Amino acid sequence: MLRKYFMKAKIQAAKLLNQIRKQKPVIHHLTNWVTIYDCAQIVKTLGASPVMAHAKEEAAEMAGLASALVLNIGTLTVEFVEAMKIAAREANQRHIPVVLDVCGAGATKLRDQKCRELLNEVTIDILKGNTSEIARMAGENVRTQGVDAASVKKNMAVLAGRFAKQKKCIVVVTGKEDIVTDGHKTYLIRNGHSLMADVVGTGCMAASVIGTFAAVEKNLVLAAVSGLICFEIAAECAAKKAAGPAAFKGKLFDSLYHLDQKTIRQFQNVRDISVRQKKE
Repeated sequence: MLRKYFMKAKIQAAKLLNQIRKQKPVIHHLTNWVTIYDCAQIVKTLGASPVMAHAKEEAAEMAGLASALVLNIGTLTVEFVEAMKIAAREANQRHIPVVLDVCGAGATKLRDQKCRELLNEVTIDILKGNTSEIARMAGENVRTQGVDAASVKKNMAVLAGRFAKQKKCIVVVTGKEDIVTDGHKTYLIRNGHSLMADVVGTGCMAASVIGTFAAVEKNLVLAAVSGLICFEIAAECAAKKAAGPAAFKGKLFDSLYHLDQKTIRQFQNVRDISVRQKKE
């Protein structure tokens, strides 16, 4: 039964990538200034159309033109978060999926406060972060190391699943192994390469990739899993040709641009751990 689903997921990831390339959806970002170019480029590389509109005066109007909204608090200010809320409310009204990357949550009180405001005041469809960021949002007493993950002595699949049910959203935990869960279905993605951790922005790019896939797929669990599969298989392909982080970053864009169905099917490494989660 699980094997059958794996085969279906392999086909679907490639299908969604092709849909993105054909539909070219607009992905609106209010995102991290450090990685804003890379987020725009990864969306463009997938075949979609990125837009980075941060001003409160146009945030709602731009969200209304998009097929998905990606929020990232990496370089937050109080005013910036207010613009995020404006964009998210418009997206919610139009039933446009909203992705929130809680970049650096657990590092400062301000970040925690603003993340919780977003979670409580607007509908977040997909919540994405590393282990300590998600653990912090779920109420654990952990501190994030700036924007890098700290160690969490918890079963993250269980913790993320419970938090997903509580917030009625998809929770994505990125790391050596990625977790995607809605609290009922839980998937473990084992693609990717260690060089991703040596390049600033791969986490932010992952949120943009997830948002792009969510723009063409209503099943947001499938969208998030498929997006991570494609992004991380591209990283594996890039790592084979790269001597270090600088070369890897360029080859990551190229590998994703040329990614095809055959490569996705061959290298996808995903486990459905929903049954195990129920037992635990």
